[in-house]
Amino acid sequence: MRALLVVNPQATATTPAGRDVLAHALASDVKLDIVETAYRGHAADAAAGAVGDGYDLVVAHGGDGTVNEVVNGVLRGGTRPGLPMLGVVPGGSANVFAGALGLPRDPVEATYRLLQAIEHGTSRKVGLGRVASAGDDGGHDRWFTFNAGVGWDADVVAGVEAQRAKGREASPALYARTAFASYVAQRRRRQSLTVNIPGEPPIEGVRLAFVSNTDPWTYLGDKAIRLNPSTSFDGGLGLFALLGLGLPTIARYVAHLLATDGNPKGGNLLRRDDVEFVRVTCAEPVNLQVDGDLLGECTEVEFTSVPAALTVAV
Repeated sequence: MRALLVVNPQATATTPAGRDVLAHALASDVKLDIVETAYRGHAADAAAGAVGDGYDLVVAHGGDGTVNEVVNGVLRGGTRPGLPMLGVVPGGSANVFAGALGLPRDPVEATYRLLQAIEHGTSRKVGLGRVASAGDDGGHDRWFTFNAGVGWDADVVAGVEAQRAKGREASPALYARTAFASYVAQRRRRQSLTVNIPGEPPIEGVRLAFVSNTDPWTYLGDKAIRLNPSTSFDGGLGLFALLGLGLPTIARYVAHLLATDGNPKGGNLLRRDDVEFVRVTCAEPVNLQVDGDLLGECTEVEFTSVPAALTVAV
């Protein structure tokens, strides 16, 4: 078996020592090549090259952004037979995709699980989400593995990325502070979204829209945040959208999500599970994020469920 190990040396929990242990362990079972990413998009380029070179396995060692790039590289030419399997060894701060797959979020334990999967030939098909957007910057076309959204969550991602560019660590406290600042800004702007889902008339006056490809939606430290608990890699997309951003509404849902295992309900909540697509439009440009990565602004975006899009070693 030929394998390519794609390492993001800038990921939160990735270290040279951990990379060397992982590489040594994999090299004992497969013919291994290693790429360390040096620029945004490098992981995607490396994974796309691995497809062309006939590799059997591409292993992403980094955070969810690295996993997303590798997935987009593997699927750059679309879904088709003969694509390499994906392996994941977490090295970021949240590692949502690995957690949703039931993989250990600890890199050493995840390495052992990956070696077991290689030895026994165990894998599973996972469904993915796909984003197609339009906007002033020409739009985007991107796969996502666990979540995507427009509005508040994308503004938070933008704020955290700006802080990380200044050298600050991506911590739960940083996300909480940025989320509060973004909420205040959202209340002032009062952007209104229109949401379209299969079999229903357009829903206007939506203030934010979160789309899940699996459960949980994300992690806050070790706490799983579960917006659509019945969503999984084996079904369609989940939608969590709010029609109001008043402080009582936000406080109620935040408290519920932090104190329970999910299943939120309420009059201001538009929630759907297992839908084929979600289309969101807005008169003014809004931020768009996928898998915690800011794509930019858009005025129209469609999130589509693609069943059994990728094979993952588990």
